[in-house]
Amino acid sequence: VQLVESGGGLVQPGGSLRLSCAASGFTFSSTGMSWYRQAPGKERELVATISNFGMSTYYADSVKDRFTISRVNARNTVYLQMRSLKPEDTAVYYCKTDRFRGREYWGQGTQVTVSS
Repeated sequence: VQLVESGGGLVQPGGSLRLSCAASGFTFSSTGMSWYRQAPGKERELVATISNFGMSTYYADSVKDRFTISRVNARNTVYLQMRSLKPEDTAVYYCKTDRFRGREYWGQGTQVTVSS
């Protein structure tokens, strides 16, 4: 199983970024996916989740109405569209599978920095 995040970078407050997480090594459509983030000195926190066929999503209150999680199963990819970014969104963003084969799988993370 491999999860590779991309799309992070430096963006000004109010800007947008789209993160991607490319999956391989398993049947992507069989499992839900999530995005987490971890800011310096803070615990990792859940940002958003999406069910295996994308029919159900969940967002943390801090990102609701600004972030959108989506997936394209034909591309084995889950996305996180981030808009109206704030400095407090600065963190390393990780994608994660739901539990299968007895465990959850994590990507290596991508840095998002929101600063002027």
